[in-house]
Amino acid sequence: MSEPKRLHPISAVINCLKQLKELIIPFLVFVVFGSKNGLFQLMASLGVIVLVLIIGILTWLRFTYRLEDGELRIEYGVFVRKKRYIPFERIQSLDMSEGILQRPFGLVKVKVETAGSSGEAEAVLTAISKSQANLIQQALASAKDAALLNEAESIKDEQEMTLYKISPKELLLLASTSGGVGVVLSAVIAFIFQFEEIIPYEKVFSGLEDFISSGVLVVSFIVFIGFLVAWAAALIGTMVKYAGFTVRKNEDDFIITRGLLEKRQLTIPLHRIQAIRISENLIRQPFGLCTVYIESAGGSATDMESTREMLLPIAKRSMITAILSPYLPEYNLGTSVLSAPNRSLKRYLFRGILYLLPIIAVSVLFFRPWGYLSLLMVIPAMFLSYLKFKDAGWEIYNQQLTLRYRTVIKNTVFMKRNRIQSLVMKESYFQNKNKLATIEATVMSGSGGAGGKVTDLEKNDVEGIYKWYSYSK
Repeated sequence: MSEPKRLHPISAVINCLKQLKELIIPFLVFVVFGSKNGLFQLMASLGVIVLVLIIGILTWLRFTYRLEDGELRIEYGVFVRKKRYIPFERIQSLDMSEGILQRPFGLVKVKVETAGSSGEAEAVLTAISKSQANLIQQALASAKDAALLNEAESIKDEQEMTLYKISPKELLLLASTSGGVGVVLSAVIAFIFQFEEIIPYEKVFSGLEDFISSGVLVVSFIVFIGFLVAWAAALIGTMVKYAGFTVRKNEDDFIITRGLLEKRQLTIPLHRIQAIRISENLIRQPFGLCTVYIESAGGSATDMESTREMLLPIAKRSMITAILSPYLPEYNLGTSVLSAPNRSLKRYLFRGILYLLPIIAVSVLFFRPWGYLSLLMVIPAMFLSYLKFKDAGWEIYNQQLTLRYRTVIKNTVFMKRNRIQSLVMKESYFQNKNKLATIEATVMSGSGGAGGKVTDLEKNDVEGIYKWYSYSK
C-alpha cells in the first residue's frame, strides 16, 4: 500500500456534518441575537452551509494516506499542505468503529493511538474499507514482530478467548440503572431555553397556571409521563450504545466491541493498563451490581473513552474476581479494606452541611416562604456524608494499593505500586488535632492522571502507605 490512497467519498459528508455540528451554538446565537431581517438570516445561513460543504469536499480531496518504510504516512491540508509520518513502533493500538454513515458502505473509522499522544488521536482515517483496515493491521503486526491478531469482526483466531458477552437481560438492567434520565431532561430543558425570545413563555406559563389550578392529580400525571418518556429515551440510548458488548482477550490485548448503530472496536494492550476501577452507583449497589473500568495510559484528555474504558458494563460485585483473575492475575480484586476511624464521622457530616449552607442561606433570604423547603436538603446530604464515611478505606496487598472512596458513586481503585506516578499525604490543622490525614494516589491516564483520594484516615495508616510507596531496597 505504498501508493497514496484517498478516504471514501462519504468522508466529505462526514467532514461537513462535523463542521455543522460545531456551528450549532454559534448558529443559535445568530438566530436569537442576530439581525431581525429574516431574508438576511436565511441567505447568511445558506452561505455558511455552502462554504462548509466546499471545505468538506476540499478536505477530502487533499487527504491521502499510505504505508511506506515502516510508517503510516498521511498528507492533508486545504491551503497549507501538511505531512505526518507515524512509525509503526509508536502505534499502540488501532481502534475501529462503524458509524451510521460508514456501515451501509461496509466502511470503518480507524483511530490511531500512539504512546504519549495528548489532546487528540495521532491520526484518524474517517472512512476506509475493512480490507484496507485489515492490511494496516497486518502491516503493523509484521513490523512490530508481535503476536497481534487481526481485530476485524469477520476474522476469528483460535487463540482469542471471550471473557465476557453482555446478555439481553444484563443490557436491559444496565440501561435501566444508568441514571441517564437526568442527562436527557437537562439537555431538553437547555435546548428549549435557547429560544426564549421566540417562544412566548409568559403566555405558556400563564396557561400553565390555569391548568395547574384545575387539579394536582392531572399535573402529577403529566410530570410522571414526562419522566417516563425521559427514562425511555435514556434506556433506548444506552441499549443502542452498548448492544453486543463483548470482551475478548488474545495474548497481549483486550479487544472490546460494542454498539448497534455505531459499532465500535477498541484494543487495549495489557501493558498500558494502569489501574482497575470498580464503580457502584446508588441504584446498582443495593443489588450487588457494579461496573468495572480500566484506566489506560496513552489516549487523550479530550477523549476519555481512550483512557478510561469500560471492561465489564454490569456484573455482580461478588463475581468480579472469578471473571477477571484468570486474565489479570497480578491484581487482587477481592481484597478487603480497612475503614476510616469512627472519630472521622463528624468531619464527614460537617463537610456535608458546610457545602449546603450558602444554598440554604440564599433560598431562605430571597425566596420566602418556599425557600424554607431547602432545609430538607440536609437529610439527603447527611445520608450521603454518612455513606462517604462508611465507604472510605484502604488496603495494601503485596505490591498493590487499594483505595475506596465515594463521591456520589462508590469507587474502589486497584493500583500496582510500579504504576503509581505520585502519592501525596495531606494533613490540615484540624486533621492533625484528631490524628487524621488524607492520602491521594495518581496513575498515568491520558494526558492527565487518574486514581483515588481518601479523606480522614488514621494518620499512622497514611504514614504507613507513604513509607510503603517510598521505600526502596
